[in-house]
Amino acid sequence: MSKEADFFIYLIERYAQAKNMTAQQVLKQWDSLGLTDIIYDMYEIYHVERLENAFDDIDDMITGKKG
Repeated sequence: MSKEADFFIYLIERYAQAKNMTAQQVLKQWDSLGLTDIIYDMYEIYHVERLENAFDDIDDMITGKKG
């Protein structure tokens, strides 16, 4: 498995935990909003900063897609 895939799994699991969701629920939400590939492709930024920064960015993307 690639380092990007490893980190993506880690990100989903930590995000799910922070949001009191399951990883499956998070992935379903991201897929339904068309965000999964975008978030996956943010590896270069997300893996070097605090996870909370990535969470904030993801929340902003979700809000933008829902609004």
